[in-house]
Amino acid sequence: MIERKPGIYPGRNKSSAYKDLVWTVATSPDTEVGIEEQTRLTLETIEQNLLEMASDKTRIVSAQVYIANMQDKAKMDAVWRSWLGTEPQHWPQRACLGVALEGKVLIEVTVTAVRDLSKVDS
Repeated sequence: MIERKPGIYPGRNKSSAYKDLVWTVATSPDTEVGIEEQTRLTLETIEQNLLEMASDKTRIVSAQVYIANMQDKAKMDAVWRSWLGTEPQHWPQRACLGVALEGKVLIEVTVTAVRDLSKVDS
């Protein structure tokens, strides 16, 4: 059975899970701030979404980062590395793409992670 967690936007969910995999997406709740703060807020949301689905950032296997301006990649990377920590065994595969994002959104992140099935309600 597929588990889905609704978000705030019509036509899509913020998270979905199937068996031991979870997919989630986030943008910053505050688009009036710069790339570093939007990245921090986006990653906080990703972390909360993962916890809600019985996972966490150490269980991410794949990530896609979409940024509005590739010149901001180094700033985003610094926040990303700080958030992930220093243990390479917790670093996911990641792609970073420059894209046109809506309004003042500077970053959007999607991840796939493994769930801890012992924490999932049966």
